[in-house]
Amino acid sequence: MYSDSDFILSNYNSIETASFSWSAPSNIALVKYWGKKENGDQIPANPSISFTLKNCKTITSVVITSKVEKDNFSFDLLFEGQPKEDFKPKIQKFFERIYPYCPYLKDYHFTIDTQNTFPHSSGIASSASGMAAIAMNIMSLEKSIKPEISNDYFYAKASFLARLGSGSACRSIIGNVVAWGKNETIKNSSDLFGVEFGNIHSNFQNFQDTILLVDKGEKQVSSTVGHNLMHNHPFAEQRFEQAHNNIAKIVTLLETGNVTEFMSLVESEALTLHSMMMTSMPYFILMKPNTLEIINKIWKFRNDTQTPVCFTLDAGANVHVLYPENVKEKVLQFIQDELVGFCQNGQYICDEIGNGAQDLK
Repeated sequence: MYSDSDFILSNYNSIETASFSWSAPSNIALVKYWGKKENGDQIPANPSISFTLKNCKTITSVVITSKVEKDNFSFDLLFEGQPKEDFKPKIQKFFERIYPYCPYLKDYHFTIDTQNTFPHSSGIASSASGMAAIAMNIMSLEKSIKPEISNDYFYAKASFLARLGSGSACRSIIGNVVAWGKNETIKNSSDLFGVEFGNIHSNFQNFQDTILLVDKGEKQVSSTVGHNLMHNHPFAEQRFEQAHNNIAKIVTLLETGNVTEFMSLVESEALTLHSMMMTSMPYFILMKPNTLEIINKIWKFRNDTQTPVCFTLDAGANVHVLYPENVKEKVLQFIQDELVGFCQNGQYICDEIGNGAQDLK
């Protein structure tokens, strides 16, 4: 088990130039993370567990060159090949956060070129995949200047760094099911980085996630603001305790293959997330009328046909429709027939469970 001090690098080499390229996926939480500890740096107030996605991902290439003056961070940022100035403050802040653990960052100029496989304005959170992809490239640089670091350390530190950019990004590094946050159920679980939970039943392998794009606009309340509203929330402690209990329950369900109870727990978690938003002060609602229409349609379809299909939500209006691969054709037909009309411009994205970041070099 690593502590944060284990990730402070020393005694490393230097190189003149190098290039790296990684893809990292988005993920969808099954047990939700909502709230951060006040005296921590991106430390979750409760544990979470997620499915890693496969198709919704960020592809980031980095070229580094050694520089003479080493007193500041130096980088250019391109999005889909074009300069993207409004992204630069976020990268600057990320570098500042991780610099104590990556003291070589000021030794190089970085040219960062990034793109998403999903539309940037789709309403799908790109911070998790984006920060995870950058973290993987930085760790490739670290591996180049200190080749003896282990594979386990490589991925643990990548998750640790990604977390400092965007909390949920730590769940996009490695594994098809990833837990983040210290809890008694999952061995070696940590608040500092995500850990792979690999012991899932065949019923959940190749699980599908069709993302219905209900609202592609910017949320009226950001996730950062929402997390902070948990500090004085009247139901915060009960929620944090519930999340610990639900982690224990979902681990058993993932191991035994109980899809029916899995669906109930996942839907309950999604609605609990949004109920915390509606009962904070100030209160807010991120679901849209069409979100509720879709949920009711899914419930009716499941009840009428006994098809194992459920929904989950992130901190927004879009609906993730989860189901086993063996009912894919039936569920996609249902989506076409009954749900597409509730999507903005009829748009949806077909995805499935994936395995994390991939080295593209």
